[in-house]
Amino acid sequence: MTDRYSRQKLFKPIGAHGQEKIRSKHALVVGAGALGAGACEMLVRSGVGKVTIIDRDYVEWSNLQRQQLYTEEDARLRMPKAVAACQRLKQINSEVNLTPVVADFFGVDISAVIQGVNVIIDATDNFETRMYINDISQMYNIPWIYGGCVGSTGITYTIIPGETPCFECLMGKVPFNGDTCDTVGVIGPVVQWVCSQQVTEALKILVEDFTSLRSTLLFTDLWDNEWSSIKVNTLKREDCPSCGRHPVYPYLNVNRNTRTTVLCGRDTVQIRPGKEFHIDFEQLKKQFQHTNQQVEANDFLINIYLNDKRLVVFRDGRALIHGTKNEQEAKNIYQQWVLPVINNGI
Repeated sequence: MTDRYSRQKLFKPIGAHGQEKIRSKHALVVGAGALGAGACEMLVRSGVGKVTIIDRDYVEWSNLQRQQLYTEEDARLRMPKAVAACQRLKQINSEVNLTPVVADFFGVDISAVIQGVNVIIDATDNFETRMYINDISQMYNIPWIYGGCVGSTGITYTIIPGETPCFECLMGKVPFNGDTCDTVGVIGPVVQWVCSQQVTEALKILVEDFTSLRSTLLFTDLWDNEWSSIKVNTLKREDCPSCGRHPVYPYLNVNRNTRTTVLCGRDTVQIRPGKEFHIDFEQLKKQFQHTNQQVEANDFLINIYLNDKRLVVFRDGRALIHGTKNEQEAKNIYQQWVLPVINNGI
């Protein structure tokens, strides 16, 4: 009764020995939205030794319908998701080593973050990031578990370097849905379905029960009562640039210059500077207050209202410009309001 993992240990494929393995392992979760929040909670409740959470965004009111770790207070304060998730998860299981990383995944030092990682869980919302994860997985020989959901449909696949086809092998062969939850919505139950599949596979990897891993790509439409398991092993390519005989990992060649990205379905542009800055928020806040702009701030970001636009600046110099999909317009706003402050040494 006093052993929090007693029911998990009673499950024979895990047992006491498997629980000790879980306790010694490190999971990396990329994205802390609906899938990431669900996966992180399951992993932490399972007693994984260390969980690193990387996310570039903050909590908004529209997240609360399906992103289970967050509260109205998190949305009111615009807390970064990685930070809010770790705060909540620490209350759930204080034994787990939790590391939040508030950053765009392309902007982090992968060689440092990936150290000791045993499994990567994909909880992202775009294929560019997934291709990046895929090449990291292949280069560092770390399994990763793809997952996606939109509307009432969910899809997931487990990629084991050297054994299964990688994500690059599947691209162009598997009909991945181009819709997003920001364009056609999503229901909570399908999020939980994908999370359950991903974390189950992750636990098999963490206890080193590789023979029990599912070798198929799973698809479901919960609303239309559809389910399929698709064999994809024959899609593995000898000439694949990511996992073939002579891999070159093409997606690791990330552009380190200033980078603009239109966030999927959100009328928002992200701008990531070519190098990381450490901005003094108090000075930045004073700078904006002198212009009579409405300014709100917490320890992690500053929020500025610019007529019909909203500018959110993070401590590393990264910014989200809400209210536009025009990258040039977003760049102009960034150059007008953020660059002068950075260039002045703030």
